[in-house]
Amino acid sequence: MDGAGRFLRSLIRFRLAPPIAPAFAGASPTGGAPAFAGASPAGRGPAYAGASATGQPAYAGASPRQTAYPGASSKAGAARPAKIFPRARQSQRGDTRASIARFFARPGVPFSLGLVFFAAVGLYGAQRGGEYDAFVKANGAPADIVARALGFGLDTVTISGTLELNEAQILKGAGVNGLQSLPFLDAAEVRARLMTLPLVKNAQIRKLLPNRLIIEITERTPHAVWQKDGVIRIVAADGAPIDEFHEARHARLPFVVGEDANNRIDEYLALLDAAGELKDKVRAGILVSKRRWTLSMSNGVEVMLPEKDAAAALRQLARLQSDSRILDKDIVSLDFRTPGRLFVRLTEEAAAARAAAMPHKGAPK
Repeated sequence: MDGAGRFLRSLIRFRLAPPIAPAFAGASPTGGAPAFAGASPAGRGPAYAGASATGQPAYAGASPRQTAYPGASSKAGAARPAKIFPRARQSQRGDTRASIARFFARPGVPFSLGLVFFAAVGLYGAQRGGEYDAFVKANGAPADIVARALGFGLDTVTISGTLELNEAQILKGAGVNGLQSLPFLDAAEVRARLMTLPLVKNAQIRKLLPNRLIIEITERTPHAVWQKDGVIRIVAADGAPIDEFHEARHARLPFVVGEDANNRIDEYLALLDAAGELKDKVRAGILVSKRRWTLSMSNGVEVMLPEKDAAAALRQLARLQSDSRILDKDIVSLDFRTPGRLFVRLTEEAAAARAAAMPHKGAPK
C-alpha cells in the first residue's frame, strides 16, 4: 500500500487525479463540509442544543428568524443599539496608537516639534524679561514683520479734510507708524483714537491693499473763545472745547466768559446782532449766574442787561449812543436790569466833578 500511496500522491501532485478530502470521524459521506457531533443535516452550520431548524443559531427566547438576547425586544425588526465589546474597543485604541506612532515616525516631525517647543520657551522667557517688548518697539510685531516682508507694509498714508490739524498730529493721534502692516492694522481702533482728538468731529479710515491707508477727517470749526476759571479755550459751534487759546488768529472770534457760556454762544450772537452798529464795540459777553448777560465794551464800560428781553435793552442803548454818545462819556456802567429805568454809574473823577459842580444844600443864594 505504501507504493500505491506514493503513486497516488504523484498523480495528485501533477493534477492527474482529483484531491481527496481527508476523512475523519463524523465526516460527511458526500465529501462536503465536515460533520461533527450535533452538525446540521444540511451542512449549513453547526447545530447545537436549541439551534433553529434553518441552521441559524437560536437562543432561549429567540424568535424563529431573529436572534434574541436576554432582555431584547420581542417585536421583530425592533432597533437595537450597536454594542462595542471590549475586544472592539481594544482594537480601536490599538489603531489610534498606531496612527499616532506613524505620525511621529514621519521624517522631520520630531525636529519640527522640538523647534516649536524651544521657540515657545524662548518667547515666554523673553516676554517675562522685557526683551520681547523692546524688540516689538524697535521692529514691530512678528506678524507685521512678516507682512512687511511680503509687501504689505504701511508705505503710503493719505490724509484729507484737515484745516487746523497737521499731518504729524493726525499720525500721532491715530497711532500709525512705519513698523505696522496693512493687513494687521485695526481700522476701527485707528478711528477710535482719532475721535479722541478735540478738533476731530468725524473720521473715516480705509485700507487699500497692498500698502495704502486713507484717513478722511472732518474737523470741528473754531466758533468762539470761552474763558472759565482763568483758562481760555477755543470751542466749536456745539460748545465742545477744541484747544487752549494760544494763537492770535482766533482773537477775532466771539468771546464769552462764565460757566455754561460755551453752550449759549448762539444766544450771545443774537444779542450782538440786536446791538446793530454797537456790535464792533462789544469785547466780550459775561454770563452771570447762568441767567443773564453783561456786555463788556471795548472802552471798559459794562452794560448790564436784564434776564428777559435783553434785545430790547440793547436797541435802547443803540438809540442813546446815536443821540447822546452815552458810551463816550465818563461812565463805568449802564444798568438796564430794572424794566423802564436806566441806572448810570460814573467814574470817580466824573462823580467828583459832578458833585463839585452841583450847588450845596443850604448855601446862600
